[in-house]
Amino acid sequence: MTDLPASGLPAPELLVPGRDRPVRVLLADDEELIRHGVRLILRHAEGIEVVGEAANGVEAVRLAAETRPDVALVDIRMPVLDGLATIERLLALDPRPQVVMLTTFGDERNVTRALRSGATGFLLKDEGPQELISAVRAAATGDAVLSPKVTRSVIERMLDAGPARPDRAAPGDERLAALTGREREVLALLGQGLANGEIGRRLGIGVGTVKSHVSAVLVKTGSDSRVQAAVLAHRAGLLP
Repeated sequence: MTDLPASGLPAPELLVPGRDRPVRVLLADDEELIRHGVRLILRHAEGIEVVGEAANGVEAVRLAAETRPDVALVDIRMPVLDGLATIERLLALDPRPQVVMLTTFGDERNVTRALRSGATGFLLKDEGPQELISAVRAAATGDAVLSPKVTRSVIERMLDAGPARPDRAAPGDERLAALTGREREVLALLGQGLANGEIGRRLGIGVGTVKSHVSAVLVKTGSDSRVQAAVLAHRAGLLP
């Protein structure tokens, strides 16, 4: 995440729609170089403010309670208190931040556990500046952040493990029959790990409309999260 565009800085970003203040971000990673790179990128993104940095999980929870961030970027592997335990404690705060895991490609098992615990999503540490900025802005609105590079392997792990609750579906599953044609398209794109903005671009519709479709998909399919909906899309064979 330390690579910047040729200009040296990410393109300026506006405030997240519907917000009258910057998105407050907490960084938690035991690698100083990673924290420095993320801070440098976010510091030059308009509408985003880094309010704290932590080198371990205990420090991250303490700072989160003090600074009340909107989004916490948390390394899945940290000393003193590991990333999974840190995420659980962060999500127990009031108000609770949206938690996005910073991970490497080999962390699929931990990512799956964290998603089941309620984390908003995950972002690979080698993502580019614009991907990082977009992820923070999406998380601030409650939009899931699922890196397409690792989404398929995580979903496959969830397909092989976990309870056979309403995740299991066949193409003729009655929950799919309840979806409109557009909702099935949205479900298929959720299965690819796409955020609302990208889904809107793919389908040529606004983000607000996408959110409405996503909400309808979750309700009609009995899915507790976008990740469960993505698993359903895979089980139902909706993806290429």
